[in-house]
Amino acid sequence: QLQLVESGGGLVQPGGSLTLTCQASGVRLDYYAIGWFRQAPGKAREGVSCISRSERSTEYGDSVKGRFTISRDHTKVYLRMDSLKPEDTAVYYCALDDRPYGCVLRGSNYKYWGQGTPVSVSS
Repeated sequence: QLQLVESGGGLVQPGGSLTLTCQASGVRLDYYAIGWFRQAPGKAREGVSCISRSERSTEYGDSVKGRFTISRDHTKVYLRMDSLKPEDTAVYYCALDDRPYGCVLRGSNYKYWGQGTPVSVSS
């Protein structure tokens, strides 16, 4: 049974850094494009970043460009978050897309989702 699990969330001060990790059971993660999304209380889900199977393609949401970095190895996908701001506070989800090439930050493309890990940026 395919299951995605996020980890690494927590409380951090503005300007700080966190690295989120996405792992999977029941599937080889490196066969799939992986996206990170977030949802803050009372707000719509937002695409944060995604990475293709081959690692050649990455995408970032406008609000995180230059601050967040997505990467992967054979078994995990990472989201390095630097210069965190209070507006980055949200529950962060990783999701799996079985497209063969590229990646897109559109939630409807993703078939499997993790349970999320909360990130809170506050002084």
